[in-house]
Amino acid sequence: MSAYQHGVYALEVPTSILPPRRISASIPVVFGTAPIEDKDPAERKINEPVLCYTYTEFVAAFGESDDWQSYSLCEFARSQFGLYGVAPVVFVNVYDPAKHTTDEEPDPLQVTSADIIGGIDANTGKLTGLELINEVFTRFRVVPGLICAPGWSHDPAVAIAMAAKATDINGLFKAVALVDIPDDTVPYYPDVAGYKNDNNLTDPNMIVCWPKVKLGDEVFHMSTQLAGLIGDVDEQSGDVPYRSPSNNRLYADSAVAGGEEVWLGLDQANYLNSQGVVTALNFVGGWKLWGNRTACYPSVTDPKDAFIPIRRFFSWHANTFILTYFQKVDWPVTRRLIQTIIDSENIRLNGFRAMEIILGGRIVFVEDENPVTDLMDGIIRFHTYLTPPSPAREIVNTLEYDPEYLQNLFS
Repeated sequence: MSAYQHGVYALEVPTSILPPRRISASIPVVFGTAPIEDKDPAERKINEPVLCYTYTEFVAAFGESDDWQSYSLCEFARSQFGLYGVAPVVFVNVYDPAKHTTDEEPDPLQVTSADIIGGIDANTGKLTGLELINEVFTRFRVVPGLICAPGWSHDPAVAIAMAAKATDINGLFKAVALVDIPDDTVPYYPDVAGYKNDNNLTDPNMIVCWPKVKLGDEVFHMSTQLAGLIGDVDEQSGDVPYRSPSNNRLYADSAVAGGEEVWLGLDQANYLNSQGVVTALNFVGGWKLWGNRTACYPSVTDPKDAFIPIRRFFSWHANTFILTYFQKVDWPVTRRLIQTIIDSENIRLNGFRAMEIILGGRIVFVEDENPVTDLMDGIIRFHTYLTPPSPAREIVNTLEYDPEYLQNLFS
């Protein structure tokens, strides 16, 4: 706009909060701290899962603050609702102003990793911390897709506990734990792989992130933005988790480690990928997430476990099968029951194949896998074969000089 103005003018700024797009395959359950000191003690949400579809609902339940070091849930709410615009999110605040104090004053910095890991309260029998993951489905009828604890997951004890919970929710479901490597302890990329292995961050149901990302003056743990990005990509994919979040846009203008900007080259980012770490890369098209591998790579190369989209698709498909056919539990074991499940699943798998969500799939009921003793005991076993597509992580074009085309000079 010209420096000299004469007339009436109007300007626009981007809306800070957008209406969220709803997702189900990648619903995050987030553990951390929230600014609840000013709320009436009877209204404080402490070790209680709260389902939020909007930032307004989050603020009503937990309050708001720009002090993300003290109140980690505010960072996640800002990213999920304000940047990526996906919902819902289940939040769990472990900060208790009556318990976590300094000189009798409420102090969220007194919360420890043990509070995040949680357990069973010896006095009340109530679940606390990560143990509350088992209440999410019974409370809200939503299956956790992602387990997050930004500001805490950099502690290996928390990260390993998160992965353990992701492997077995309610004895039925699976999710993925998103964890960070501490960039203040590990500010240089060559040291990341050693830290990851030394601290046993090698679970197939875990995604390891390094470093942090920054947008303006706001610094986000990468696990926070990864959760939003996964939800964004899933929403674009019909809420089916078959696409990798890699090479998709982050809301960032720099990456930071140890308080300093980090500018990784493609070879350096690829090195981190080769060690089972996802990172941020500013190469083609701005800042993007870079990496397809779960934490078990490179020690485990089975694509079912080592590729993020394939691992997530297998877990999601299993969760969906459980929810769909739970209604058939305790029905008489008859040929009709078996055929109903086979026909229904094969129709679904054929639909996935037609949409190229999978390359192929089928479900069978095999006699060898169903011994008479099991059938007598009311146990029936199905076997599903399916092949989700691997991400095209390397595209190679071989160029060759062909002297025969010199004949075109004479034609």
